[in-house]
Amino acid sequence: METFFTFLEKRVDDCSSLLCVGLDPHVSELREPSPASALDFCLTLIKATAPYAAAFKPNAAFFEVFGAEGWTALKQVIEAIDAESRRLGSRIPVILDAKRGDIASTAEAYARSAFETLGAHCITLSPYLGKDSIEPFLQYPEKGVFLLCKTSNAGSMDLQNAFVMPVGSDIPVPLYLHVAQLAQQWNTGNNIGLVVGATHAKIMEIIRAAVPDLWFLAPGVGAQGGDLELALKSGLRADGKGMLIPISRGISRAENPKSAAAEIRDEMLHIKNQLNR
Repeated sequence: METFFTFLEKRVDDCSSLLCVGLDPHVSELREPSPASALDFCLTLIKATAPYAAAFKPNAAFFEVFGAEGWTALKQVIEAIDAESRRLGSRIPVILDAKRGDIASTAEAYARSAFETLGAHCITLSPYLGKDSIEPFLQYPEKGVFLLCKTSNAGSMDLQNAFVMPVGSDIPVPLYLHVAQLAQQWNTGNNIGLVVGATHAKIMEIIRAAVPDLWFLAPGVGAQGGDLELALKSGLRADGKGMLIPISRGISRAENPKSAAAEIRDEMLHIKNQLNR
């Protein structure tokens, strides 16, 4: 049976890309503050960038702000990605950026919403309520989750760098490292990855050493100041995969989003080739 990450790897091979195109319809970028305009914004980006996208990542917040009509627009965005996938002959994964995290009974409803109602293939989750809070999502073996491990924002230092004492150990470790180690233990179905910010390259190296096989979703390149070459050097697996680099504003605000996506994809390929020498 296909798992989320075998599905993702097929797409990565098909498009020779690690680019994850972020779909963040900021109201300031729309023609008007409406769900219809948010939908049009995303449809334009999907059509322009699909050939170069290893995945798309719609951010739920920018749709939820419009209420029920925004939620409908989000579902239509996911359906449009599926339609574009069929046109290209290669399925493109959809990662719902929602950062959910709640007790198991509530998590069950979140999982049904993301995977059954919306049709997303993967979702970002906060793991800080423990394994039982993510288990409802893992009950969908063909779907995936990315757990927040070391996020790209400066405020991540407030909690994620704190030292904790794992159960059964007498050696404290940073919380981000404990989360990574737990994710590796829980990843029995090949459907758990980690959010590891590209703005923390040294920490990314530490996490990669601890979990050599897990996939990273690595936000922060571009507008947040993360360096693409340093991120790839720090986080790629030995096979040259294992990372998705989300880019949102660097593409959506470009004069030509299609060209911008192609250039970013090609830059990634160039860096990978240089690292393999």
